[in-house]
Order: sequence, then C-alpha cells, then structure tokens
Amino acid sequence: MTNLERLLSQYAAYHLDRNNIVTHFVGIPLIVFSILCLSARAAVDISGFSVTLAMVLIVLSSVYYLSLDKLFGILMLILFVLVYPLAIKIAELSMWSWLGASIGIFVVGWVFQFIGHYFEKKKPAFVDDLIGLAIGPLFVLAEFVFLLGFRKSLHQRILKEAQMKRAEMDMKPQIVS
Repeated sequence: MTNLERLLSQYAAYHLDRNNIVTHFVGIPLIVFSILCLSARAAVDISGFSVTLAMVLIVLSSVYYLSLDKLFGILMLILFVLVYPLAIKIAELSMWSWLGASIGIFVVGWVFQFIGHYFEKKKPAFVDDLIGLAIGPLFVLAEFVFLLGFRKSLHQRILKEAQMKRAEMDMKPQIVS
C-alpha cells in the first residue's frame, strides 16, 4: 500500500456516506480558499517581488501532494494557481472587509463540514489525526477524479481499505464524557 493509499483510506474511513462527501465538495474548498485569503495579505518584498504567506503555503502543500502522487499534486497546484488571484483580490480589500470575507468563508466551509459529519454519524478525521487537515483537500480532489471515472483501481483499493478501517472503528467502544 502506498503512502497515498494509506492516507486517503484513513481519511475515507470517516467519509463513506455520500451526503458527507458531497458537503465536503463545498466545505473543504471554501476552507482552503479562506486560508489562502487570510494568508495572502502577509507578504515580504524580495528583490522587488512580493512573496505572500499564501504563496509559501501553496508551494509547501503542492510539494507534499506531489510527493504523494504526481497527477494529484499537479492538479492541486493548478487549482491553487487558479484561485490565488481571487484570494489576492480579497486580501487587497480594507482590513474589515478582508477579515469579514475570509472568516465568513471559513465559517461557512466548516458549517458544511459539520453538516456532512451529521450524516456520517462520525467525528471529522482530524479529531483523531491532524494530518486529516492536510489530506482533506486531496481527498476531495481524488473523489472528483474518481467521480469522473479515472483511477478506478486506486479508488477500489482505497474504498476497500477504508471500509475495513471503518469496521474496526465501529467495533471499538465509544467513550462518553
């Protein structure tokens, strides 16, 4: 099992309900975009070129995604590059407009996430493992690629492993606080 398969199957174990997956198609992109908006305002000038924190996050996350899978990494980079100009436009707004828009988008994204987990009847993956915060965007991209009919064997391997992990999770006694 590749590292990609391990990470996506672990994440998918918390995301087997179609309604939950659909809400993630909205929620996760909104959350990622809001983070780009928030981080696009922080910048340093390097030889006359403005380098934003959003650029650094895009490069670091793209390198990470590329290390897991070349196709998914390239697709993620393309998506980041496409939405970055809009994040910059929002970052250029007045302080309160920028914060209001960015935080508003962030909150709406999380509302979608929690609605999805209501359908799933499982807590979000990041509650058990913070890597889920980084894998969520990749999961949404992978699910979209699978939905288009590509990489079927990868999808089947991930789904099979996720179902086994989910069965193990469901057998563990729940601690009520």
